[in-house]
Amino acid sequence: MTNVEGTSPYHGRQLTVLLTSVGRRVSLLRHFREALRDLGVRGRVVALDLKESAPALYEADAFELVPRVDAPDYVARVIDACQRHNATFVVPLIDTELRVLSESHALFRAQGIELCLSGPKTTALSADKRLTADFFESAGIPTPRLLDIEESLGDPSLSFPLFLKPADGSCSQGAHLIRSRSDLEYFSHSVKNAMLQEHVTGNEYTLDVLVDFQGRVRQVVPRLRLETRAGEVSKGVTVKDYEIMAAGRRVAEALPDARGCITIQCFKTPSGELKFIEINPRFGGGYPLSWAAGAQFPRWLIEWHLGGDPEIAWDGWKEDLAMLRYDDAVYVDWTEQRKKEGRVLP
Repeated sequence: MTNVEGTSPYHGRQLTVLLTSVGRRVSLLRHFREALRDLGVRGRVVALDLKESAPALYEADAFELVPRVDAPDYVARVIDACQRHNATFVVPLIDTELRVLSESHALFRAQGIELCLSGPKTTALSADKRLTADFFESAGIPTPRLLDIEESLGDPSLSFPLFLKPADGSCSQGAHLIRSRSDLEYFSHSVKNAMLQEHVTGNEYTLDVLVDFQGRVRQVVPRLRLETRAGEVSKGVTVKDYEIMAAGRRVAEALPDARGCITIQCFKTPSGELKFIEINPRFGGGYPLSWAAGAQFPRWLIEWHLGGDPEIAWDGWKEDLAMLRYDDAVYVDWTEQRKKEGRVLP
């Protein structure tokens, strides 16, 4: 959106965006900086992380180290960092911090800071995959059937394969295809907080869903997962499947307090049936593909924060765009870094 002179209505405005737990999210950080620049905003992007070796820290305009997300002063430290850098817009990036931050919306708001994050009801049901499955069932959204592990172990007619994973896991850690009773016996005891469900086959999609600050779903971009590494997509392609897009909208609209970027995963079985499996109320690791296809979530989120109302076309993004990732590196002079920041490499 531009004014009659062709200049962004946000030209000259100031905004500092703070990204938490940035880790390796270099591309996403660059997207936020690009969005600020394209909008004509005099902006900065500040990054937080637990580890000084997180690569994305060195792409930021400034960074700070913070304690683990389960530390009692984690929220206070994030708010302190916002105040030091005059950051008024915070975007959380990893699953483990979402619930504690969402429960602190009021604390941030009292300091004039806006959290780009869904409310505590959505973050709670996404943090526990049993609650996620219950949500899908109650909302009438197809999802893999859950099985009781103890009953299954005692069922002589049990059919395989099945799928077992930790109810509070992420990044596919602890997830196992169960091919036999002996697999079930072993992994049900070795995986903490394990849950068992039917095994679903077919094409797996990650949906990047944008929900505005009034709870309206504005865009859904399905990405077909071609290849993953450590639970994150390494190769994918955008697919303009209107059935999947409409189903993703129904899922997001059924969430109790959805807001911002939400990542939803589903399978499309060989028979064409959709089965939804996961909800993560944050930017997904593969989101840069959607950005490249024209789904400029960081730009629109910033515009909403600044009081704007951008026009967003439901299917205004490029179909059949592939992302083929490769490794890159950030090089840091640790001696200079220690002098500059007064920190020691962990």
